Amino acid sequence: MALLRGLTLLNRVSPNKCFIPLFGNGTSSLYQSNPPQARFFPPSEGVMLLPGTYKNKVAFITGGGTGLGKAMTTTLSSLGAECVIASRSLEVLKKTADEISQQTGNKVHAVQCNVRDPASVEAAVNQLVNDVGLPDVVINNAAGNFISPSEKLSPNAWRTITDIVLNGTAYVTLDIGKRLIKAEKGAAFLAITTIYAESGSGFVVPSAAAKAGVEKLCTYVLCYTTDTFLGPIHLVGWCLLCESGPPAGVSFVNQVPLSNAFLIYSWRAVTQEQWAIMEAKIRNTKGS
Repeated sequence: MALLRGLTLLNRVSPNKCFIPLFGNGTSSLYQSNPPQARFFPPSEGVMLLPGTYKNKVAFITGGGTGLGKAMTTTLSSLGAECVIASRSLEVLKKTADEISQQTGNKVHAVQCNVRDPASVEAAVNQLVNDVGLPDVVINNAAGNFISPSEKLSPNAWRTITDIVLNGTAYVTLDIGKRLIKAEKGAAFLAITTIYAESGSGFVVPSAAAKAGVEKLCTYVLCYTTDTFLGPIHLVGWCLLCESGPPAGVSFVNQVPLSNAFLIYSWRAVTQEQWAIMEAKIRNTKGS
């Protein structure tokens, strides 16, 4: 109230200047024409991690031949990782692999893979393991999208996007995840999502639904296999360990909603034999 009285008084004295210093153009960075600049230190546009951060580490990147996947592969390779890139076009992959290898000096492997096909994913992961071993980093980057009014979507249009984005992410995650669990090895998983998976947006319904599914896949796998979670924001990641529970010193309850904690721990008490009995009953259920 005192502020309003002061503004009223100022307005009477100088009506044309009263609000200029108080209600101008807002935060300067929102309207300035020049790039924002720190006062004492120039902005760093390089990689934030130290050289050699990923030395002796293996990274597997789907959709690694072009675009964002190629950029991430280049960065990981420059930090010392031995990268394996996968997509449908082997010709594009080999060209990208050679280009990055020459640029960084580290070997980049090309593996053909159609993430929509579980058999193709299995074959690609077999080749990955045979060539360089189980990965330390897995980036589910393969994606597809197109702009279309929702009422014009065909079943095939819907299936194409969800098969690549959601099913492809699930197939890669499940295949590699099972092998990691069996080997008792950890790995960092990253899935590429987008803000409209949460906020909504017109003309990209299949992509939005599939990306939302990817976020939930990461979130719920987190509940029983992880000690680290990087979001569900624009980039979603989680660290896959083993199903025996979080390691010593890690608070499980602080990582998942409290309402889910008891449920997850209750299911952990189920033995392998009991799981087998339940699976048999489910498979015998009509329509399963």
